[in-house]
Amino acid sequence: MEVPGAGYVVLALLVGLFGALSWTYARRLVTVARVLRRGVRAEGECVRVETEPYQRSDARRHFFAFRTADCARVEFEDLAGGSTTEGCAVTVTYDDRDPAGTATVAGRGSWSPVLQSPALAAGCGTATAGFTILIFFEITGGNR
Repeated sequence: MEVPGAGYVVLALLVGLFGALSWTYARRLVTVARVLRRGVRAEGECVRVETEPYQRSDARRHFFAFRTADCARVEFEDLAGGSTTEGCAVTVTYDDRDPAGTATVAGRGSWSPVLQSPALAAGCGTATAGFTILIFFEITGGNR
């Protein structure tokens, strides 16, 4: 049984999903760039590395912790290279107005958060454009 318009709904959902992901990674890149230029630096460490289900070696989440100038402990998740392990010392850069929302380990010796964000934003943006084009051709029937 074919449901009329189901293809449009699926494509619209994919456009929404990949558009939201692209926007999220682009915003993160802007935040990281701003913090690297004007942020406060502190010593921190990787407090845990979580492996995603099914033990996929490429799906790891890195969590870091540091103390702000007023000694508040902040824990955050950031993109990191595969060589970052639990207990690894890092330099954290953050905006002192929002330490938890802006903290990053990007910087000298750790460019993963900077390089991965544009790659993810571009990939998701390309998928958004592709699905948008598909919707257009579905609606118009491929005719101009």
